[in-house]
Amino acid sequence: MFIVHVFIHVKPEYLEEFKTATLANLQHSIKEPGIARFDFLQDADPNRFVLIEVYRTQEDAGKHKETTHYAVWRDTVAPMMAEPRSNTKYTNIAPDEQGWDSVSS
Repeated sequence: MFIVHVFIHVKPEYLEEFKTATLANLQHSIKEPGIARFDFLQDADPNRFVLIEVYRTQEDAGKHKETTHYAVWRDTVAPMMAEPRSNTKYTNIAPDEQGWDSVSS
């Protein structure tokens, strides 16, 4: 598994628009066969968020960035950022591959 934590700081005036755009991206992303999980978290500071993206392979992360829904999200939220997004990449130790599968909501 290839896991990416994306750290996002949004301008306060864009909070609701950012959440709406990110939830739309999430709904499409979790349907991609290469994505095991796609979690959207808000910090105690309501202007900060984390996306936890769990891909089956590193190549699947690249394929995600080629999707239309990712491009729409990226372009929509770019002016909403208080600072550039950052990320940290991981590989899993536990759970094993099957333990990461998303649960449909």
